[in-house]
Amino acid sequence: MKAFPFSSLACRPGSSGKQTSANQKVTPGSTGTTGILPYMGVSVSVLASGSRGNSAVVETSKTKILVDAGISCRETFKRMRALGEDSRSLTAILLTHEHTDHVYGLPALARRLRIPVFMTGATHQTWARALRDGEGQLPSLERLEIFSSGKSFQVGDIDVTPFTIPHDAADPVGFTFRSQGVKVGFATDLGYLPASVRDHLRRCEVLVIESNHDLEMLRVGPYPWSVKQRVMSRVGHLSNDALAEFLTNDYDGEAAYVVLAHLSEHNNHPEIARGAAVKALGPRQTLLRNRLMLALQSEALEPIRL
Repeated sequence: MKAFPFSSLACRPGSSGKQTSANQKVTPGSTGTTGILPYMGVSVSVLASGSRGNSAVVETSKTKILVDAGISCRETFKRMRALGEDSRSLTAILLTHEHTDHVYGLPALARRLRIPVFMTGATHQTWARALRDGEGQLPSLERLEIFSSGKSFQVGDIDVTPFTIPHDAADPVGFTFRSQGVKVGFATDLGYLPASVRDHLRRCEVLVIESNHDLEMLRVGPYPWSVKQRVMSRVGHLSNDALAEFLTNDYDGEAAYVVLAHLSEHNNHPEIARGAAVKALGPRQTLLRNRLMLALQSEALEPIRL
């Protein structure tokens, strides 16, 4: 497992922006403080989830990771403040893929926070090409870290395992995070759930998983047929029915919390998604297991603390 040990040393202004390799040490910016005592377990906060922007925070008392940066820097800070979180204490940003609803706020966040940004090499290349200026100059990240799918690494006291997911991006990944005996899984933006993904999602205490669209709503909805085909494809998005099939037949039932994420605002409804998941979970949904939550586009989800 690759380790990225962090210290409290601040980045120096005027850093060269040179990419660091997997075996180099990385030190984040100053953490700051709000005077609030840190939670001593593992916490998961979904700041936004949907086609207009995705972002979440996974944290321990020592480490705070921003998963995706799909909403603006201002909105990211606003939603973190609403949850009592200090954005200055973020340790790193991890990206699943380069689509706009996952990277929109990245340039501003990277400039403001000056913390390491983790993504795969193919994701970085595609993201950078999309943002090159009129003279062909590619954007630079002061603290770029490249990882490879399937190879675990460590950020602070959190073990991170990226795994390949089927989506129409350059090199899309899901993540599992492990710390203090707790495992958290993120799997959104995937057309189906192959065996490799199902294996990674076993034994999660928190499972954040896509329930993007209702098939009938998508079929009769406003999207052009080409977009509908893309969403329904094996590199598109997971439907309520596909998730229900997974929850019924392949899910191990071990999560304390199941969070339905990336719901379409045009082709789904929270109660339709919830109803399909509740039916699939059946009697396994109890006060201790499979408590169901819905991540929203418009507001942050109350933190899950374990």
